[in-house]
Amino acid sequence: MSIRHPIIVVTGSSGAGTTTVKNTFVQIFRREGVRAAYIEGDAFHRHDREGMQVAIAEAEARGNPHFSHFSPEANLLDELGETFEEFAAKGTGRTRHYVHDEIEARAYGCPSGTFTPWRPFDPDVDVLFYEGLHGAVVTPTVDLAAYGDLKIGVVPVINLEWIQKLHRDRRHRGYSPEAVTDVILRRMPDYVRTITPQFAQTDINFQRVPTVDTSNPFVARTIPAASESLVVIRFRDASDIDFPYLLTMIHDSFMSRANSIVIPGGRLDIAMQLILTPMIQRLVESRRAA
Repeated sequence: MSIRHPIIVVTGSSGAGTTTVKNTFVQIFRREGVRAAYIEGDAFHRHDREGMQVAIAEAEARGNPHFSHFSPEANLLDELGETFEEFAAKGTGRTRHYVHDEIEARAYGCPSGTFTPWRPFDPDVDVLFYEGLHGAVVTPTVDLAAYGDLKIGVVPVINLEWIQKLHRDRRHRGYSPEAVTDVILRRMPDYVRTITPQFAQTDINFQRVPTVDTSNPFVARTIPAASESLVVIRFRDASDIDFPYLLTMIHDSFMSRANSIVIPGGRLDIAMQLILTPMIQRLVESRRAA
C-alpha cells in the first residue's frame, strides 16, 4: 500500500470482462486528469506462444495435464511483485505488451504471439493500473494483494464467463469451440486454486448474473445482453459506502445484504462511475497532498 504511489488492480479470469472495467477507469482518469501507468497481466506471462506450447508439452510429459496461463509457474509473479514494490516506493517500473494477433503485430511491429521489449513507465504518473489474471494472487513467494490500494474483482457466474470466453476466442482469436473447451478444462484446477481465492482479497467485486438460461454454455448462440443480467456489487468494507445515495441514483437497484447492492446489468457503467470516481479522487488527493 502506498500513499505517494497508489496501485489499482482489476483482476479476473479470462473472458470475465476485466477489459470493460478497465475502459471505465480510463474514462474516469481522463475526466479527473489522473495520469496512469498501465500493466496488462499478459505482459508478465513467462513464455511467448511458442514457448508456452513447449512448456505445456513438457508438463504433460511429467504427468501434469493442467499447466496453463492460470498457473503461477507460467507467469513472472515474483517479478510482478517487484514491479509493484518498486512503483509503491519510487513511482517507477517497467512493462511490455503481449502481441495477441496480426492486427496488434502490425501496430507494435512484433510477430503475433511474442512480447514487445520491456519499457519503463512514463515519469511522474499518479497511479499504476493493473488489469489481468493475477493482480491479487498470494503465493508462497509473493503477496500481490498486499500492494493494491484499490482492488477490483470481476467475477461473472461461471457459465456466463465461459460463454463470454467462447465467443471472444472464436470471434477474435480464431479458435474452434473444441480448442476453447480444452483450454477451459486444462485451466480448471488453477482456476480453483489460484484465480478464485483472489476474490476474498479484493475491495469490490462485480458479479454479473444472467437472467436467461445459460445452463449449457457450450451451445449458447449469443452472450446474454446487459438488459438480460443483474450485477451483484459486494464491498469488503461497506462502512464508507453511501447506499441510500446509490439506491436513489441507480434505478431498480436494491440491497441483498448489508455489504451488497444489486443493479440492472444495463446500469453497470453508471454504477462504476458513481462508486469508483470518489475512491480514485481520494487516492489521488492523498498522493498529491503527500
